[in-house]
Amino acid sequence: MLLKGKCAVVTGCNRGIGKSILETFASNGADIWACARSENKDFLLLVNDLESKYKVTIKPIYFDLSDTDSVKQGIKTISAEKKPIDILVNNAGSISTSLFQMTPLANVKEMFDVNFFSMFQFTQGIVKLMVKNGGSVINLSSSAGIEGNEGRVSYASSKSAVITFGQVISRELGRNNIRVNTIAPGLTETEMMIDSTPEDVLRQTLERISLHRTAKPNEIANVALFLASNLSSYMTGQVLRADGGM
Repeated sequence: MLLKGKCAVVTGCNRGIGKSILETFASNGADIWACARSENKDFLLLVNDLESKYKVTIKPIYFDLSDTDSVKQGIKTISAEKKPIDILVNNAGSISTSLFQMTPLANVKEMFDVNFFSMFQFTQGIVKLMVKNGGSVINLSSSAGIEGNEGRVSYASSKSAVITFGQVISRELGRNNIRVNTIAPGLTETEMMIDSTPEDVLRQTLERISLHRTAKPNEIANVALFLASNLSSYMTGQVLRADGGM
């Protein structure tokens, strides 16, 4: 169990990569603050099953990343426990697709609100609970933030900001023994990918991926596990591309 005795905060836990990170961290012994936008029966059943199976504590917490007051309340709830946090995974995010000339500024602002500004705000609050004992911050970006995918100007720009954010704060937080790294996943089999990627674009992209397939969410979760654990104890400020050789 690579995370035995550790306490993690993971955003966007109710589906996709976040759900796999929740499962992977629980199976490796971590207690978890499982953050999601809203409560639903399936999510609560998953949490209960993981707690029972792995003998860990998972506390669901709900807030809306597009609402700064809601994010503040989430930070307040976690801070009220007055317990140190060892791991923060900023996974939650949103996506949109449109050509540059057809993209309203409001859409760009919305992408940055969810994918960057809320992450910035949330990290500021949670890091205060990490400075005493150190820990690991893991930010989920995207290969789009490096590749600059056509039709993803607002999404790719916000995810590029996530990369730079991680590199900057890794320098600032190193003195507190807090490591900060970024994962840039490629195409991953999630609802978000299926809903936002036309079949012809998917087919064309797969042709130029060395492994000629999309990722499973657990494959990205395993990268997060590596970065959260002591196996990566001398790594900070890095961007790990988990994109199958895009």
